[in-house]
Amino acid sequence: MKIALIADLHANREAVESVIEHARAQHVDEWVFLGDFVGYGADPGWVVDTVREFVGQGAVAVQGNHDQAVVKGASPGMRPDARFVIEWTRAHLSPDQIAFLAELPLHQQRDDRLYVHANAWNPEGWEYILGRSEAQRSIWATERPYTFCGHVHEPRLYYVSGVGKVADFVPTPGVAIPVPPHRRWLAIPGSAGQPRDGNPAACYAVFDDLQRELTFHRVPYDFDSAGAKILAAELPQRLASRLEDGH
Repeated sequence: MKIALIADLHANREAVESVIEHARAQHVDEWVFLGDFVGYGADPGWVVDTVREFVGQGAVAVQGNHDQAVVKGASPGMRPDARFVIEWTRAHLSPDQIAFLAELPLHQQRDDRLYVHANAWNPEGWEYILGRSEAQRSIWATERPYTFCGHVHEPRLYYVSGVGKVADFVPTPGVAIPVPPHRRWLAIPGSAGQPRDGNPAACYAVFDDLQRELTFHRVPYDFDSAGAKILAAELPQRLASRLEDGH
């Protein structure tokens, strides 16, 4: 079975449409959405409805910090641009759409896999996995050999080496990586809606649970149109320009 792993969609319709089309061409059998469906972008309603439709067909979805902020209100620690967009998004979603975000679980487990937005040790604390120490903490917080999470907008793969230490690397797009279950793995597919590694192409990954392979993908999309919508909505200009530079 091939599983599409899509994180940090951030209300970017153009990117999400391109990722879904690309994933369908890979003949995926299951869909997983790793949180942050709203925030930053100008199409929160469309993205929420799309994820909700997939969930209705059996897909997995977990709540992200931006999703929670739309439900409860922006946290004091959020940056000004993010806070502004959260309030704008709250005004542009229906009660049913907000209720869907509110009902999302913080994590889900399926067989030997854990799906969570931020980390496994404290999902609602929203702490980032920025390096090996945080990855190790997350890996050992679950009994599942595979953890898939978002929150960090750059693709990365962490694993426990043969000597018990956590190692990591930046995956090459389109290259299948063997991920045997006798080791522990933590994969961050990167952001579909707002990559931040200097490459504007949308990110996602596909896990083949039969072949035990993980493939990271980059998908070009029309970021000019996505940025134009942000400007037309009178959201912060920086949120449009960062789609083009990938930061």
